[in-house]
Amino acid sequence: MADGFTIQHLDDFEKTGRWSLVRKGLDVSSFGLNVVEIEPGYSIPEHDETARDQEEVFVVLSGSPTMIVEGAEYPAPAGTFVRVDPERKRTMEHRTPPRKDDVL
Repeated sequence: MADGFTIQHLDDFEKTGRWSLVRKGLDVSSFGLNVVEIEPGYSIPEHDETARDQEEVFVVLSGSPTMIVEGAEYPAPAGTFVRVDPERKRTMEHRTPPRKDDVL
């Protein structure tokens, strides 16, 4: 665990039978969970979760975006899990340039 956040790939979680121990591996106590699709060339707004007093967990299902925590950049290929403390500023960027046929 880094200072205020954790990044771990699915392959690195402790396993018990068919279960990957994500909560244990990320040391999660409470968190928000949402689904967001980030089109090529876009990002989510930089934010923190201090007002909600909750951790936030990002799970990358496809693509290879960049996770940015407190200005530091981390590659986040498919299968990556990221847990962020409430007070840390975070954003995720999909840096692939948009194609002209992408629907936004």
